Amino acid sequence: MLRLLLSASLAISIAAPALAQSQLPPNSPPVIVTQGEAVLRRAPDRAWLTIATQVREGKANDARTKSNETMTEIRNALKGAGVKDDAIRTTGYSLTPEMDSRTRNVTAYIVRNQIEVRVDELDRLGEFMDAANGPKSAGLSIIGPRFDLKNPQAAQAEALKLAVENAMARAQAIAAGARRSLGPVLRIEDQGVNTIIPRTMSRTAMVGVAGGRGGGEAIPETPIEPGEIEIRVQVTLTIAIQ
Repeated sequence: MLRLLLSASLAISIAAPALAQSQLPPNSPPVIVTQGEAVLRRAPDRAWLTIATQVREGKANDARTKSNETMTEIRNALKGAGVKDDAIRTTGYSLTPEMDSRTRNVTAYIVRNQIEVRVDELDRLGEFMDAANGPKSAGLSIIGPRFDLKNPQAAQAEALKLAVENAMARAQAIAAGARRSLGPVLRIEDQGVNTIIPRTMSRTAMVGVAGGRGGGEAIPETPIEPGEIEIRVQVTLTIAIQ
């Protein structure tokens, strides 16, 4: 779905006045300077989830083993739900000793294991999030989703094209009002792209205690409303007039 909002602010510079003459190279033609803006709103077609587990055990080896078992089962659950192997990658792993504040002795070890999951089927996003609600009594955090486009460059290119067309139309209107005609485009400046992504959500649970598997009760699928991604671009055109 595509909705387009166009707006432009503009300024006209005729070389005849002394001020304009002083700002242009010698023998420069009179010019019009316009700014055109295009705003595209696109429905996202990709999302990213960050899934982290945290376990606490008295021994470092026990903490590592439990963490590995928990994350392996979560990975297998995601793959069983249809997530591809190349859509899962590890983004963080830490083993931290927990110290007694008075004796400074190690009382336990905490292992945090974090993966990032790419979701290319947004209609199954809630299903994948629920599949990650894994086993065992380990802490689980699901952060996201972070929405995106599979081909953001194509959307940006389309927005740039529309912004230039808008600026050209504005310049044409200015020239007509001044009873002049447009000459060649002397300069086009890309003022940058601003992408506004829908806000994300997050949830935290104790797997196996709050919302984990094994309870025997059917859990409704997590509802997800992705919203729209907004792409704003602005260009500045310098066009000679005759």
